[in-house]
Amino acid sequence: MSNEQPVVTASSYLTLNYRLASLDGNDIVTTFGATPATLLMGQGQLAPVLEELLIGLPEGTHKTFDLEPGVGFGPRNPELIREVSRATLDQNSAPDADYKIGDLVDFAAPGGGRFAGILRELGEETCLFDFNHPLAGQPLKFEVQLISVL
Repeated sequence: MSNEQPVVTASSYLTLNYRLASLDGNDIVTTFGATPATLLMGQGQLAPVLEELLIGLPEGTHKTFDLEPGVGFGPRNPELIREVSRATLDQNSAPDADYKIGDLVDFAAPGGGRFAGILRELGEETCLFDFNHPLAGQPLKFEVQLISVL
C-alpha cells in the first residue's frame, strides 16, 4: 500500500475549507466552521490565481498564503470609476432607496446580467460609482485546508 499523498493537479476534484480575509483579519468569505467546499479545478469556481497556489499541495495541507495587492482580484482600474445619471440610478433602484456614500448598488447590465458599483459621490444630476471589485488592489490572506484530493 502506497503512502504517497495525492497532490493537487490542474484537473483535481477537491474537498477543502478556504478563507479569504483582509490583512486585518476580517473574513471576506470562509467555509471554516461550515460545510467544506467541493470544487473541480479549472472550472472558475476559484479565481485562477488561487487555483495556481493549490497546485502541487498534498492532501491534508493547511496553509495560509499572503497575496500581494491586486493579485486576488486584479489591480484597481481607474476606467471603472464612472459617472451614472440620477435617472439611471433611479431606474435600477427600489422607489424608496436611500443611498449613502459607500453603498454597493446593483445595476442591470445592457444585454442582461447584473453588475455592482460602490457609490462614491451622490449629486443632484449624476453620481460617481466605482465598479472595481471591492477587493481589487487589496492585499489578502488566503487560507486553505485540503481535506481530500481526487
